[in-house]
Amino acid sequence: MTVHVAGKIRKPGVYLLPSGARVTDAVTAAGGVSRGASTGSLNLARRLIDGEQIVVGTTPAPAPPGSPAADPATAIIDLNSATTTELEQLPGVGEVLAARIAEYRTTHGGFTTIDQLREVSGIGPRKFDEIKSRVRI
Repeated sequence: MTVHVAGKIRKPGVYLLPSGARVTDAVTAAGGVSRGASTGSLNLARRLIDGEQIVVGTTPAPAPPGSPAADPATAIIDLNSATTTELEQLPGVGEVLAARIAEYRTTHGGFTTIDQLREVSGIGPRKFDEIKSRVRI
């Protein structure tokens, strides 16, 4: 599989890794994190998906003063990096369903399409229609 490692990394670039490789393998292939950088926001144990980009040591920019805070009810959630707590922000997704989504992601090496949510036990056509516009890959 091919992944792009960017951000605060010693040797950013595109790397060819074996199937089943994890984020930690990509970081290692790219020479590790730069001095003073952190992998705190990354799940180093997550399996990689072919074609994905791993960005090391960056955090989202804070909102400018006076701007409205992001509304969790309208936030778009990344299926491959969201925590179970973040997944629970989706309409009709509680603790159990969030855990099933995370388990599916781990078992299958991540989501490659949003339609794969339909394969998660507990997500029927109606729930999928409620969720699909609120997630991304």
